[in-house]
Amino acid sequence: MTIIICPMPIRLLSSEVASQIAAGEVVERPASVVKELLENALDAGAKNLTISIADAGRALVEVADDGLGIHAAEMELAISRHATSKLVQSDDLFHISTLGFRGEALASIGSVSRMTMTSRVESAREGARLKVEGGMAGKVEKTGAPVGTVVRVEDLFYNVPARLKFLKSDVTERRAIDSLVTRYALAYPNVRFKLTEGKQVSLQTSGDGDRRAILAALYGVEAAKQMLEVMAEEEGLSLSGFISPTSLTRSNRKEITFFINGRWVQDSALNAALMQAYHTLLMVGRYPLTALFLTISPEDVDVNVHPTKAEVRFRQQDKVFSFVQRSTRKALLAYTPVPSVSPQLWGSHPLPVERREVGIDWSMAAEAGEQLSVNSDQSSVGSREAMVESGQSIGNRQSEIVNPSFASVPLLRLIGQIGATYLVAEGPDGLYLIDQHAAHERVLFEKLMAQHDSKIIPSQALLTPAVVTLPPQSAKTLTSQLPFLNHFGFEVEEFGANTFQVRAMPVLFTGGEPEAALRALVEDFEEDEAPLQAEVEARLAARVCKRLAVKAGQVLSNEEQRALLSDLEACQSPRTCPHGRPTMIHLSVDMLERQFGRRGAR
Repeated sequence: MTIIICPMPIRLLSSEVASQIAAGEVVERPASVVKELLENALDAGAKNLTISIADAGRALVEVADDGLGIHAAEMELAISRHATSKLVQSDDLFHISTLGFRGEALASIGSVSRMTMTSRVESAREGARLKVEGGMAGKVEKTGAPVGTVVRVEDLFYNVPARLKFLKSDVTERRAIDSLVTRYALAYPNVRFKLTEGKQVSLQTSGDGDRRAILAALYGVEAAKQMLEVMAEEEGLSLSGFISPTSLTRSNRKEITFFINGRWVQDSALNAALMQAYHTLLMVGRYPLTALFLTISPEDVDVNVHPTKAEVRFRQQDKVFSFVQRSTRKALLAYTPVPSVSPQLWGSHPLPVERREVGIDWSMAAEAGEQLSVNSDQSSVGSREAMVESGQSIGNRQSEIVNPSFASVPLLRLIGQIGATYLVAEGPDGLYLIDQHAAHERVLFEKLMAQHDSKIIPSQALLTPAVVTLPPQSAKTLTSQLPFLNHFGFEVEEFGANTFQVRAMPVLFTGGEPEAALRALVEDFEEDEAPLQAEVEARLAARVCKRLAVKAGQVLSNEEQRALLSDLEACQSPRTCPHGRPTMIHLSVDMLERQFGRRGAR
């Protein structure tokens, strides 16, 4: 059977379809509308910007500015495709100094929404208003208006329902808007930004030019104090902004921000240069907070790469990479002196061990009769020898991670602590090296989930409530998770804009840091996840336990080490932490005997 395919006739697309196709490149979500209107306002010289949204931007996005405004005679032209005041000829593309230049934003937005634009220039006695619905413009009307422009976008994607279905949850869309506006607030500290949703103010800046004050509003006063300032110039390149010290990090790259000539960009080379500056200084999987602003000659950077203008190309990428890496590294080392090593570490006398609070209620170790006690009496030793002789030794590999499929661990006799990070213990079948942080994560997680299953999670009120300030997008994430957090024994309530007050914590986490617990909930949040409630609860529990577990480098007393081993032995899944990382490595007796030549090598 032969299938004959008839060619379809070639025809010109209607202006309506062409506009909607073009809009798909520029307007992906409500945050795209905010970005385009915000950049237009900044190009117009605005000093005051008010962004209002409703229904996460679906129902309303309104941007009001006090910039130069638009002449009444140019209102209709302003909403036409490829109409702009920022370019005249093709050569202008190679030295762009404005944020917008394509002349597509207003036309694209108007084609997929109900848009109303009101504007007045300083020389005019009255303003002008123009309404656009689905790309169809009405007549320009005279109206009273202050100097500047107000663009009101309603019912986004009302005429493109397929696009509307692809938008994410309200929390995710709000977070994208918050993230965008906060970044531009950092880039333009001399401009007053105000972001509201209904009566709630998510962000408000003073416009006094103090970037550190904006950092304090986003991350809290303590975090802002710790941020390190970067100032460098070299051969036509200038870099300024802030980076975090190695003690202040996040578990993802979301707080890494780069602006080039006032334009927010997402460039993999710049991110790589930054991470190279932190090389060997950060733990694997940790990332700094940064807000860096690179100034470069417009002729040396091509911003006409993508319709969203978020990608750029450098004429001399290696030069830019090297400059960013060296400048950031220099600032980082200037504020982070190399620690000196005490001569006592190399002496024959042991260092005194100071007992410190490690954030655990170690009395929990004595609970529950099913937990196995650790002892070193002759009967225990005899049982271990019997286990070895009966062939229960694990080991033909020289060094192996204990197979997670084995549910339990044998009785372990504590030997000591290495590098304030690992516990060394003897088992009936060899030597065990235990990662104290991973092990404590597992212990806390299983205790917390056991209390959760029993519907009783004892809580301890704090003597002084802890106040925590988060970035707007993180605050919204935490707000949506407050019911789960309170269910786990925390007592957290909103305490102003993007600020929360912790009044109580679970008894299990007595001595832990409330701020660490809250930040643990928002750092690793996956915006596309929609798990079942039980999965949400388990994920939140794992995050909190990870943050509040004892850390690598934390000295534990002998009693604390023994209690940790005992608690680990009692766990149902002691071989891995809640995130799947192994808690221990096993060196079998068989392997040790071969290494010491007691058995012939195979």
